[in-house]
Amino acid sequence: MSVGVISQGSQISMHFALKLEDGQVVDSTFEREPAKFTLGDGNLLPGFEEYLLGLTTGDHKTLQIPPEKAFGQPNPQNVQEMKRNTFPVDMPVAEGLMVSFADAQGAELPGVISAVEGDWVTVDFNHPLAGKTLDFEVQILEVSNED
Repeated sequence: MSVGVISQGSQISMHFALKLEDGQVVDSTFEREPAKFTLGDGNLLPGFEEYLLGLTTGDHKTLQIPPEKAFGQPNPQNVQEMKRNTFPVDMPVAEGLMVSFADAQGAELPGVISAVEGDWVTVDFNHPLAGKTLDFEVQILEVSNED
């Protein structure tokens, strides 16, 4: 094992913080255990991984990730209008509330209620970070590459 530059297959230990452009922290490991993963193993979105390529142990950078490299742009087809009576009677239906449905395969599909108008409820199934430019702060603690 040699310590070196991040490339495909590198084993990486790092701290990271994901922030919105206004500085709001979405997720961070700086106050807890560092993230450990192998570049290319699917733990990070490919758009994030490409920004790590070439970094080395000790690097501490903030990288700006555009929506296209992060969670994509919102898709209008992911916004659905649903009748109020499709929700449980005792369920409060309010703007900003996160709701969960099962998709055709039975997987959980989270959505956020974006509007309530009369008998209609608008649910946005886009990722909450879709369309957002993110600041990705990384501190590379260790990089190992197989020789």
